[in-house]
Amino acid sequence: MSTPIIDTLASFATSTSYESLPDATVRSTKRVLLDSIGCALGATTTDPGKVTIGIARQLGGPGECSILGTGDRVAITNAVFANGQLVNLLDFDTVMPGGHTPPYIVPTVLGMAEREGASGRELVVATAVALELSARMARAVPRGMGFVEEDGERVFRYAEREGYARLNFGAAAGAGRLRGLTDAQMVNALAHAGHLSQLNTWSRGNFSMPRNLSKYGFAGWQNTGAILAIMLAEGGIMGDVGLLDDGEHGYGEMSGYGGWFPEHLLPGLGEEWGFDEVRFKAYACCTMLHRAIECFEEIVGANRLHPDEIERVTVYASPTVEAVLFQDRSLNNIVDLQFGTPYMMAMVAHGERSGADWQDWNKLTDPRMTAFADRVSVVPHPDYADNEASKVEVLARGETFTAERYGMTAPLDDAQLVDKFRHNAARPLTQQQIDRAVDALEHLEELDDIRHLMTDLTQ
Repeated sequence: MSTPIIDTLASFATSTSYESLPDATVRSTKRVLLDSIGCALGATTTDPGKVTIGIARQLGGPGECSILGTGDRVAITNAVFANGQLVNLLDFDTVMPGGHTPPYIVPTVLGMAEREGASGRELVVATAVALELSARMARAVPRGMGFVEEDGERVFRYAEREGYARLNFGAAAGAGRLRGLTDAQMVNALAHAGHLSQLNTWSRGNFSMPRNLSKYGFAGWQNTGAILAIMLAEGGIMGDVGLLDDGEHGYGEMSGYGGWFPEHLLPGLGEEWGFDEVRFKAYACCTMLHRAIECFEEIVGANRLHPDEIERVTVYASPTVEAVLFQDRSLNNIVDLQFGTPYMMAMVAHGERSGADWQDWNKLTDPRMTAFADRVSVVPHPDYADNEASKVEVLARGETFTAERYGMTAPLDDAQLVDKFRHNAARPLTQQQIDRAVDALEHLEELDDIRHLMTDLTQ
């Protein structure tokens, strides 16, 4: 009888050492931690962020873990709920193989590291393990959206069902490792994590009107499931350890994905690391629109265009922009900015820096912004399937200015990523805290206790 898949994943989670991690993986992991924490800090001053923090305070519990950007300490389940919501709230978080992975991973692992007083090295290993299992789970289910061949043509299609339930295995693995689970306990923790996850609602988010903060699903709520999975395993509660091997009635069917390909989970495990392909966001909005924003910034900057000079803006982007999610012009909450191209362009035209500033409700509803948004339209680029082209045309001063770029988004170097962190963190933290936090996150391998870092990430 072959070894169950979940046993192999559990052994990987408990046995991986810091020394076995490739340098590129260590670097990517530290960058993901820096960026994710910064995104959470930036979200704390938004109205939805305040609501989220208030809920965690109400739930309370023993002061085991911190709510980022605040002075509050609550039970670990409630801290990972709040921090998970905060990481994704601005839609500024890292996009990785499989999508918005960090909100479902980083808060859970960071929370357990704080609770256990783990070292920086231990946090890096646990996060890397969690991200790697998450990337492999993404390969084991159908792709969320993309181009497919139909009758000799490349046609854009959404997956029938997609979501982030699959990420709970990684969260339980990383946090369970920090908790010191045995191999047997880890097997059961992973099994429980498969059942303690959210509905796969990402597909629904593409068509849900009015736009709302459900988006890809509630990351914070799923994070509590990973913690409960660990607790159940520690208590000796047996889990559904065969759920990854059963091709007919196992995880693929019960989770609602449109397919299940477990053969992609194990090859190269521990030797090949597949999550290094990450995209750090320069803009707090859907990645599909980043190149278009770059085009508009180029036109406005190069020609020193004043907002009042601009008569019309036409954006050509990914075929996703045909969906009602991108076409609706309602303005009810900050998600309407995150997927509403006209409002993004209005912010750029008026010189607002992306991040929480774009999602400041007073700025977003300023009549100047809404009037400018009325002059912006967005349509699919006819050549996107061939080269991921994005283009912007601006009518101003009696002429049309044009810029075009290719690919998903421009990479951020280390200096740009640190600058993004500093800008996000400036809302709740002092400059001295930010300086110390950046230094600690850049040198995590030298930190003997994560709780020293957490004092600079809270008030």
